[in-house]
Amino acid sequence: MRDKFIERLTLLAGGNPNILLVTGDLGFGVFDKFRKDLPDQFINAGIAEQNMTGLAVGLAIEGKIVFTYSIANFSTLRCLEQIRNDACYHEANVKVVSVGGGFSYGALGISHHATEDITIMRSLPNLSVVSPCGLWEAAEAASALVKQPGTCYLRLDKSYGNDNPYPNEKYLLGKARILSDGGDCTVIVTGGILGEVQQAAKIMEKQGISLTVLSMHTIVPFDKEAVLHAAYKTGGIVTVEENTIHGGLGGAVSETLMDAGVFPGFFLRIGLEAGFSSVVGSQKYLRKIYGMDAWHIAERIMKKLNE
Repeated sequence: MRDKFIERLTLLAGGNPNILLVTGDLGFGVFDKFRKDLPDQFINAGIAEQNMTGLAVGLAIEGKIVFTYSIANFSTLRCLEQIRNDACYHEANVKVVSVGGGFSYGALGISHHATEDITIMRSLPNLSVVSPCGLWEAAEAASALVKQPGTCYLRLDKSYGNDNPYPNEKYLLGKARILSDGGDCTVIVTGGILGEVQQAAKIMEKQGISLTVLSMHTIVPFDKEAVLHAAYKTGGIVTVEENTIHGGLGGAVSETLMDAGVFPGFFLRIGLEAGFSSVVGSQKYLRKIYGMDAWHIAERIMKKLNE
């Protein structure tokens, strides 16, 4: 995802000198072409994320489109006050980009596990929240955010699913994408964990179970219509996210259903359920430990269907 995003951003910035990239002293390998071709549009703010965000807001107020870039927790939680008070409150044209969503940096421990960022960022006013599920969405999100006014959060993942577009499909912020169309239940997913959902769907297909899979690549603005349509169509609703289940995608879906007075046949949230992810390991290993891999997803959905 990171490489596809940077590739697209480099292309866009080459045609628009107002696009700036500010990094918190990382990502230099993938930024080589950007720095070489566009040295006046690249800034290294150092390991100082609060300053990086304040700098970005100032540049945005002067008419620039500024992308800040760091590891997920550092570009969000460490500088949350600056994002809230400086960027969001002033509706500054700042795009906060996080690389390493979820357990992408699982081997580096809890400080690098981004498992609350979706919840926290979606609570802020004047902030769009985008979490691509695959490579196509990551690239298209870069183009969309350049055009989107105001402050945005883009969460990138080391993993990804198959989000290949349909012929002539256009990417739209705030519009869920139907990746597969089944009748037994709907799985709504955000982020690179889509790959686990698609593997789970193959496991269940062997048991005669067909799933509708929705890519909810945008958390804010949220596609309520897609959620309600899915609830009426398939009955059961499952959300999958590499984030706490409290207030994230699962929260957004449950709020939508309850506000509309719609009660699906069953509702299941899959994600980090309680406490911190204190175990250290690869993203694949941690997904298994915390019940978010394909096998656990399939098992939990089939159990719900059989209740």
